[in-house]
Amino acid sequence: MPTQGLSLLLWVFLVHLAGIYLYTRGFLLTRLALSDINACDDGSCKLPPTHKRAVVLVIDALRFDFLSPHPPEPLSPYHHNVLRLPQELTAAHPTHSFLFEMFSDPPTTTLQRLKGITTGSLPTFIDMGSNFGGSSISEDSFIGQLQAAGKKIAFMGDDTWTTVFPESFEPNMTFPYDSFNVEDLHTVDEGVIEHLFPLLQDKSAPWDVLIGHFLGVDHVGHRLGPDHPTMKTKQEQMDRVLRQVVGLLDDDTLLVLLGDHGMDRKGDHGGDSDHETSAALWIYSKGHQLLHPKAAIPPHLLTTRTFPGAPVENRHIQQIDLAPTLSLLLGLPVPFNNLGTVIPELFWHDKSGRDYARALTLNVQQIKRYLDTYRNSASGGELDGAWDDLERIWQTVNFEATAKDQNAQWLAMTAYTRQALAVCRMLWAQFNVSLMTLGLVLLVTGTAASVLLYLKLGTLQESWESWSADVKRWYVTSMFSGALLGFVGYITLSRYAKGVGLVEALLFGSALASSLVVIVSARPSFSAVSIRSLTAAPLPLTLHALVFASNSFTVWEDRVVTYLLITSIVPSVLVGFSAPTSRLRYRILGFSALFAGCVRLMAASTVCREEQQPFCHVTFFASSSLPSPPPLVLTFSVPIALILPWIIKRFLKISQSDKGTASIVLPLILPGTLLMGTAYWVLEHLDSSEALDPEWTGTLRFMRTLCARIAFSGVLFFGYALWWLVTVCLKISTDTRTDSAAFDRPRREVTVLGFANAYGASYVIFWCLFLGLVYPATQLTGQLVLALATISILAHLEVVDSVRDVRELEAVFASGNPSAILQQDGLQPASIPLRFSEITPLALLAVHAFFATGHQAAIPSIQWKAAFVLTPTLTYPLSPLLVTLNTLGPHFLIALAAPLLALWNVAPLPQPAADVRVRLDAVRASLGMMLYHAVLLLSSAVCSAWLRRHLMVWKIFAPRFMLSALTVVVVDLAVLFGVSVGVGRVSERVSKLFAAMNPR
Repeated sequence: MPTQGLSLLLWVFLVHLAGIYLYTRGFLLTRLALSDINACDDGSCKLPPTHKRAVVLVIDALRFDFLSPHPPEPLSPYHHNVLRLPQELTAAHPTHSFLFEMFSDPPTTTLQRLKGITTGSLPTFIDMGSNFGGSSISEDSFIGQLQAAGKKIAFMGDDTWTTVFPESFEPNMTFPYDSFNVEDLHTVDEGVIEHLFPLLQDKSAPWDVLIGHFLGVDHVGHRLGPDHPTMKTKQEQMDRVLRQVVGLLDDDTLLVLLGDHGMDRKGDHGGDSDHETSAALWIYSKGHQLLHPKAAIPPHLLTTRTFPGAPVENRHIQQIDLAPTLSLLLGLPVPFNNLGTVIPELFWHDKSGRDYARALTLNVQQIKRYLDTYRNSASGGELDGAWDDLERIWQTVNFEATAKDQNAQWLAMTAYTRQALAVCRMLWAQFNVSLMTLGLVLLVTGTAASVLLYLKLGTLQESWESWSADVKRWYVTSMFSGALLGFVGYITLSRYAKGVGLVEALLFGSALASSLVVIVSARPSFSAVSIRSLTAAPLPLTLHALVFASNSFTVWEDRVVTYLLITSIVPSVLVGFSAPTSRLRYRILGFSALFAGCVRLMAASTVCREEQQPFCHVTFFASSSLPSPPPLVLTFSVPIALILPWIIKRFLKISQSDKGTASIVLPLILPGTLLMGTAYWVLEHLDSSEALDPEWTGTLRFMRTLCARIAFSGVLFFGYALWWLVTVCLKISTDTRTDSAAFDRPRREVTVLGFANAYGASYVIFWCLFLGLVYPATQLTGQLVLALATISILAHLEVVDSVRDVRELEAVFASGNPSAILQQDGLQPASIPLRFSEITPLALLAVHAFFATGHQAAIPSIQWKAAFVLTPTLTYPLSPLLVTLNTLGPHFLIALAAPLLALWNVAPLPQPAADVRVRLDAVRASLGMMLYHAVLLLSSAVCSAWLRRHLMVWKIFAPRFMLSALTVVVVDLAVLFGVSVGVGRVSERVSKLFAAMNPR
């Protein structure tokens, strides 16, 4: 195992982690949740209830246009004017029934939206990650106020509620269901229906508030998209349920129907597009009217908005307005942390609006108390910049309270509540500049150290391991010394560096000190520095890094990467035109054309960001609203799964290295694995598209799960075991011949087929086995992309090998001794140093494959279907690992191929010199791959810090930074795995085999 090179790569990885941690801690902050409870014994903070009971029904992902009487055009027959009861009752009873479009603050994930609905507070960007493992709500909420008032709550549906309110619901009236099984469209809804109607029919049932959370609409969206017949069927079911619920309501029960968020055109959510943040709200009172028939509500209290594509405006509110509204309607205090504003129509019970005035007064007083408390907390300094404006508006509220102009008073109070909301939205997008600066310093010094390490290793030959051992002692020692300095710095400067704790100080000191030691140790000599070397930055990397300075270029990065990737092979093509032999010329130009063709075909697979519309067309799926594979992909998926191993075998056959392990893995194990992976997604398509009768659903689910498990187990338990035991791809044969020169004495000849690519072929099999893990976790279009990426990698390796041959020939001819070619050691490919320009196409190909496999630097592009590849229900930790494999697998897979640049077509003799050189170049190739993505991370971090006040920071720059950070971690882990396991095992076996075969 190449321990010295591995230790260098591990150190670079740790520095990356430290920089990412510090910068992320400063860039993505969580808000302070105050634990205060709004309470009053004298009843001064609440209103008399309008209803004794409430039924709150949540239809997950209920977008506003699903209920709107004026949906956007063109109309969809699958989700427009299907769920009709709310619009019918609103038209028939305008003082009893109200329809609203709500803005649900991003991230539009269920957990965060439930927190907003029940507390009236705002999420932060980083809160999204807790959607898979939400913790209970510690702050004041509508549910907590119900408990404090002695109310009994019945619940059924999405188990997220029982996660965030574990002690709040009546045990004998609580029926939670698994919320993440998007494969199951009906179980949760049928469970809610099963328990909902008995409680409604039993007039003596001891509940005060009944909450039901349906998941079918959301799951249909994730699995099939909104434009699918199943969506119509599901909405028709919901319409029937609502009609039954309305029929069972009594006059003292308020009905609230809402969506926690919307969904985008293909049925996903999580981001901040108009379709994802648009949620529907319907409030219906069967008995008491909520709005006086002659009410004249001032227009400035009634905000409106036009849903994208809709012909008319609609009433528009903030989703967090529900928290104060429902609390006061049911006679409860407004939750302490609430920032929402009461909905006027629901309190305008008389012509003059006296109840609304009282409700708004309680609302604004609560927000004022909250801001005063926050101002006096440890985080109160965050309000400094906006406090004067808030106080000025509050003075206006106090002044208008003494005036007789009721309309002016309402205007002042709503201005205060909305200004408080705007200020807090900005407040929780604040940044800790100190931590961001520390993170950037580590990213800069770590990148500089990596550059110098890469250059230094290029100048070393057999002595590189001893040099690495010396440097290792220095940077390990400096890590402890730096931690000590960080502790001293924390003790002396902590009062000036806001938000920098002891852990951050120790981490920064340790990583910075070790980086500086490596920079000093690997610094080039002064004589080696020239103007040319200072200006020799790789052009594709430079241009790629500059992309993140522009929101437009960042949005269209998928197109930019395609251009850069094709451009990166131009130097090789130019070498091909001037190659000294026709064979090399044809190889370079032919394989370059194959590489470019595969890259262009990969680019044909696209998914579109919201910002790319209308200039982008989805091709990864059948359409932008139908997340199923295109018909052409279905046609080619099985043939490609069978042909790809044969193509890999053909590449190995060029060097006769398709023997040994390759003769088992490529014809047997890999085709079976790829075919099972393809079969899973074909069966999933047949199931989700309802191509077969419903009675086949269980069989299809079982069969596709079985296919996926066979694919994964075949690789993990048989493929890797075989590779470990029989690593090399060689065929060794012996023959005895008579040597006439030695008086006809028999002479033993050993023939080694695959000799020229002994290192590379063995590592390719190791790499192919991981391809067998990524392939089943990737949807059908993505599988074709992975196949094209595999061919691109092999074509690039052949181009690099041929270009090195050209350079070796040129070096021999330039030496003035052309006959050296005929000598036994005259042509040694390994003697040509590895170039960064050879690494660049692979690094770009990793980014290109990420986009081409149906992903973008945006939350909605996450393919949640992958979570259920191995299990029919959400299972930890398999489901998150499968989603990670689907999303970041292309980066890991292609980064894992980086050592091939050092191993491909390198002869294993003489030993141990050949082995030393191979391990050195493998470490350099891996370091170069890490370096490329680290530069992208540094650029993304610098640009997001510089543009942190940009309008699009949370929509474009923050997600791209997070993707860069995740990518660096994944790439680092990939090369560590490749060098430690792949290169380590191949090096050990090949060197041991050929140690006794050195030429004499």
